[in-house]
This record gives sequence, C-alpha cells and structure tokens, in this order.
Amino acid sequence: MFLKEALFARTSIPLVAKSLDACTLRGRAIANNLANITTPGYQRIDVAFEDRLKAALDEKQITGSKDQTGHQNLGRPNLDNVQAVAYRSQDPTLPGEINNVDVDMEAAKLAENQLLYMFGIKFIQERKGDISSAIAGHA
Repeated sequence: MFLKEALFARTSIPLVAKSLDACTLRGRAIANNLANITTPGYQRIDVAFEDRLKAALDEKQITGSKDQTGHQNLGRPNLDNVQAVAYRSQDPTLPGEINNVDVDMEAAKLAENQLLYMFGIKFIQERKGDISSAIAGHA
C-alpha cells in the first residue's frame, strides 16, 4: 500500500485533486449566489484558484524563502500550498439590479464548473488505472 501511495503522490493526481477541491468550493459559492439572487445588496462569492495555480507553475518567476514568520512570501508560491480561496466580489456593477448576481452568468459558471469537475474525476480514474496496471505488470 505504501508503494502505491508514494507513486500516486509523484503524479499529477494531487494537483488534479486540488482542482476538484476548487470546483467543489466554486459549486458551493455559485449555489450561495443563486440562493441570494433576490437579496438586496448581496455581494456574490467568487473563487480564486486558477491564477494561483498558474503562478505556482510559472518557472519564470523567482523563488524565495522567508526567514521570519511574519514576513511576506516572495516569488513563486510552493505548489503544495496552493489552495482555492473564496472571496466576495467587489464588482461595482449590479447586473441583477438589486445586487451583483446575474442568474445567466451564474448558470454559465455552474455548467463550466461541472464540466471541469467531471473532467478531473475522469482524469484521476484513468491515471490511477494506468498506474495500477503498471504496478501489476500489465502493459
């Protein structure tokens, strides 16, 4: 069992798992936005993940370290520390007339999010199958 865990940890599976976590958080945010579509002054919730992931994967960025716990991180973030973060969108426009939630935009984001989630699940299943076959000695 230890060998399988070590092999899976060295694949893209943990990264795709982070993407699935982001999709789950984004799905909750979208559901919350839709539930509050008629709430006056409600500020929609959005999720930041892809830009954070892109920054962590950008090899052109310098890497740095901090020697004090209170200091700010420098350079490219560590991929292991990249997490999805939910935040209130401060978009000053009010497409929903009473708040900044637009039902059409949320529906489109929900559909996109579902596709990303399904792709992530399929990708992990295929990678796990490939690795398991390699361990078992099947080509």
